[in-house]
Amino acid sequence: MSDSLRRCAWCGTDPLYVAYHDEEWGVPEYDARALWEKLVLDGFQAGLAWITILRKREGMRDAFDGFDPEVIAGYGEADIERLLGDARIIRSRAKINSAIKGAKVWLEMRDNGEDFSAWLWSFVGGAPIQNTWSDGAGRPVKTPDSEAMAKALKKRGFNFCGPVIVYAFMQAVGMVNDHGVECFRHPQVRAMAGS
Repeated sequence: MSDSLRRCAWCGTDPLYVAYHDEEWGVPEYDARALWEKLVLDGFQAGLAWITILRKREGMRDAFDGFDPEVIAGYGEADIERLLGDARIIRSRAKINSAIKGAKVWLEMRDNGEDFSAWLWSFVGGAPIQNTWSDGAGRPVKTPDSEAMAKALKKRGFNFCGPVIVYAFMQAVGMVNDHGVECFRHPQVRAMAGS
């Protein structure tokens, strides 16, 4: 990672944030389980800074059994109490319950033959939207696509998935390329999308 690279201003200089920006943010993700994990983590972010989630992500992965929906869907009160006592995670009963409920919905979709990834990607026509924001220009915090996805997720039974959280999710998993056009990652992420 060279200091001469031009990056999106939002990542600042925290090494963890810079690595996330340089390696993950905006990279198109199609794996259904990985998308669900990211949606859960974005839900845990509600009311917090993303850097808080990044700092706790490995502990959360460990505490939540690798974000395996099969395991999490079977969590009971003992698991909830265990999680509430685990300082490595965001200890919110509502968010923990949301993750459990989301795992059950994810499994229900899978068992009904629905591909969670294809379903989510359908909200952007199956391919990343290539935005051309100048880094100094404000990006939207929600869009009609994120509003539609949020509404559909809530209808399915997911929680902590309002249109602002969903737009942050869409940016993170590469459904939209919101790297500033001056950022070295913008053309790289565009190339990953094949456009």
